Amino acid sequence: MLENLAEFIDAKKHRELKKFIAETNIIDLAGELEKLGKESRVIFFRMLPKDAAANVFSYLSLDTQEDLVGSLTDPEIGHIVNDLFLDDAVDFIEEMPSSVVKRVLRNASNETRKQINYLLQYKDDSAGSIMTTEYVDLKEQMTVEKAFKRIREVGMDKETIYTCYVTDASSILDGVVTVRALLLAKDTDKIGDIMNTNFIAARTDDDREHVADLFQKYDLIALPVTDMNGYLVGIVTVDDAMEVLEEESTEDFHKFGGTEELDVSYTRTPLLEMIKKRAGWLIILFLGEMMTASAMGHFNDAIAKAVVLALFVPLIISSGGNSGSQAASLIIRSLALDELRVKNWVDVLRKELLSGFLLGAVLGVIGFVRIVVWQKFGLYDYGEYWPWIGLSITISLICVVMWGTLSGSMVPILLKRIGLDPATASAPFVATLVDVTGIVIYFSVAALLLSGKLL
Repeated sequence: MLENLAEFIDAKKHRELKKFIAETNIIDLAGELEKLGKESRVIFFRMLPKDAAANVFSYLSLDTQEDLVGSLTDPEIGHIVNDLFLDDAVDFIEEMPSSVVKRVLRNASNETRKQINYLLQYKDDSAGSIMTTEYVDLKEQMTVEKAFKRIREVGMDKETIYTCYVTDASSILDGVVTVRALLLAKDTDKIGDIMNTNFIAARTDDDREHVADLFQKYDLIALPVTDMNGYLVGIVTVDDAMEVLEEESTEDFHKFGGTEELDVSYTRTPLLEMIKKRAGWLIILFLGEMMTASAMGHFNDAIAKAVVLALFVPLIISSGGNSGSQAASLIIRSLALDELRVKNWVDVLRKELLSGFLLGAVLGVIGFVRIVVWQKFGLYDYGEYWPWIGLSITISLICVVMWGTLSGSMVPILLKRIGLDPATASAPFVATLVDVTGIVIYFSVAALLLSGKLL
């Protein structure tokens, strides 16, 4: 790698730059281009060979792509969009402002524009929206020799040639055949005799997350997509499936953090849009936390008689909230990976209750030891009934942590059961739920044990 790529560009050391481009991987070229300033970025991009420019462009961030499009000429834009694989072109167009989209489509060839508009008709979350129509199709009566001839003729412009798709005269998908199978067969063998008819396929209206799951389950590199009548209309490749998984993980991560999913990257999201995405959850959580204040108000007399109890409120509710968030994280992830099914809720309940008891007991012992140390060493005087206060803290921690783990584990399963996204059981949501109930548990335990003493 050139350590000072920008300096080489400024010094117009074209020979060194061309050597660097020739010796560098496409993905690494995109990474280096991302680091450059706007002017140097355009110069460097224009130095890329025409057959590499579109590939490098497809690996750039949306922000960089938009900047480049704004700096390039119409012919340059036309060359890029026509050379991009169709699914990459559609992904780019779906994320760009309307002004950029109009310019890109205006400079695309008629055939490219037609194919892009065809793919744009599918719903955003469907298999049709992430498929490409650039695949190699073969016929059953073809010989292996003729199949290789066709692959050589059309393969250069296809997304993948490692798996070919066998269709009948009406374009109904009959089977698939890999290049490996073709290489191992005789030139005179018929495709129909060596193709695999036991294949996995998706439909255009299948959820794209389901499609991505198929790639993981069957270890695929490409997946054919048919319409409801079995006609082959496109394929989804493994890189597109990986992007779907990344997007779904990002969406779940946002939800679990208590915010709506961003439509574009963080850097491209306007301030008001960012506030809109975050305000809804914050308001809901704020209203929920107001119930915590109401719960404490209900125990106002107890707090007035034993002010020392108020010292441990943050400790109690944070322990419950943290345990709930931990449980929710584990269950949501297990549901997402299909390691856990809704029908296993009884096993989860049993395990989390025991986990909550043991975790609460550990925290309770630590809390009790803390009170003993502070009392014995004169760091704080908890009064005559300090052992009972310590016992109240210990039992409260056990109960609150058990409730936290129970809530954190059961809420995602309940949401899954009624058809909602388990990630909606965000960490802030679970923490707020446990905060309110934790106050009630804490003061109820304290009232029971300290009645006739401090209360």
